[in-house]
Amino acid sequence: MKKVIDPKEVRNLVKSGDKLLVGGFGLSGTPLTIIDELLETDIQGLTVVSNNLGDDGQGLHKLFMQGKVKKAIGSYFTANKEAVIAWQKGELEIELIPQGTLAEALRAGGAGIGGFYTKTAVGTELAKGKEERQIDGEHYIFEKAIKGDVSLVKALKADKLGNLIYHTTARNFNPMIATSGKTVIAEVDEIVEVGELDPEHIVTPHAYVDFIVKSKYTKKGARYVESE
Repeated sequence: MKKVIDPKEVRNLVKSGDKLLVGGFGLSGTPLTIIDELLETDIQGLTVVSNNLGDDGQGLHKLFMQGKVKKAIGSYFTANKEAVIAWQKGELEIELIPQGTLAEALRAGGAGIGGFYTKTAVGTELAKGKEERQIDGEHYIFEKAIKGDVSLVKALKADKLGNLIYHTTARNFNPMIATSGKTVIAEVDEIVEVGELDPEHIVTPHAYVDFIVKSKYTKKGARYVESE
């Protein structure tokens, strides 16, 4: 199967009601080109799992502002004023998960683990309704693994098989997200021939990746702009 596709083909890979797992930790790890293509579709009712909902009018912020997102699951939404207002009005569901717990829940989803116990959030509002137990005299809550319909990840490089190399903080969530979706689409800055990547630098093996698209964005200063 040919993995390198035109970005426009992404429009046919996501459908209404899907649960999307989206890389992030700021725009450096966000698949901006893929998200832009989804703006050109009529999909609705998406559940988005990501650290946040974008910022500076880019990335997932655009998808949310189009009204395509029904529920957001993540750690940090206060930078997105519109999302907070929508939640207050009952127009957006939000499920808060601590960042480390989110990363581990995604990893567990990709590893075939049903869930795990953690001390994080014990005794807080985030623990309400969750199973609690004592282990060696300490309290833990149970967190379910997270899996999704489509994973959208951002990497620095890919070869034509789909092996991925990431850049700095883009490794925070993307490698886990790449394992926990039924369909995995990777947006990359550079596509090279098979054999050109140092195997010691590959983080996500090609077996996890279904499709690859070339990013149309470059970083200029603190912002990501479309390449000329």
